[in-house]
Amino acid sequence: MLTLLGVAVVVVGFAARFNPLLVVVAAAMVTGLAAGLAPLAVLGALGKGFNDNRLVTVALLVYPLVGVAERAGLQERARTLIGRFRNASPGPLLVGYMAFRQITAAVGLISIAGQAQTVRPLVAPMAESAAEMRLGELSDETRHAIRAQAAATDNIGVFFGEDIFLAFGSVLLMVGVLASSGVTLDPLRLSMWAIPTAVVAFVIHGARLMLFDRALRRRATGIAE
Repeated sequence: MLTLLGVAVVVVGFAARFNPLLVVVAAAMVTGLAAGLAPLAVLGALGKGFNDNRLVTVALLVYPLVGVAERAGLQERARTLIGRFRNASPGPLLVGYMAFRQITAAVGLISIAGQAQTVRPLVAPMAESAAEMRLGELSDETRHAIRAQAAATDNIGVFFGEDIFLAFGSVLLMVGVLASSGVTLDPLRLSMWAIPTAVVAFVIHGARLMLFDRALRRRATGIAE
């Protein structure tokens, strides 16, 4: 029962709004020590988990690369590119990005895009530039709303797309849990059940994006009048 003290540390730490990283490390240390592990063994387990996490490795490589590209004018080039398309608007642009995100996530290419890799340096600036062609100078409220829609589009696309990938962790976890209970299930059959959910999510959020785009167009008409 003492090993459950780590859960208490997490609850208290998050309730007190301490640094999440410190809370997780402290909870791991408390759980490991309560289980009879030496402090160095607990640190070793944490280090192994950090090193084995492929997303951490990708982030360490991608973040500096994106920073260098932004310093070289990546956002400005993205704005210039979308500015060449006079009929471009944020809604269809984000719908297209969501389709790309869902398809790539469905085949396991989750880290090919993301908030740091594509949304901040590319997708959000392009959506803002498309809105500027219709509205002119954007207010801070409108600019932040467009950025929020771009970030939400990435989250929704990858969240509902990754479950279609048969080697994704959640799919394999469900297969393993069912197998331990004597139920044998092919991962492919299980992942296929995620397709209807992904399609529904695409339609719902796509409609929200088009309504958002319509609101921007109405605002542009009001300004013109």
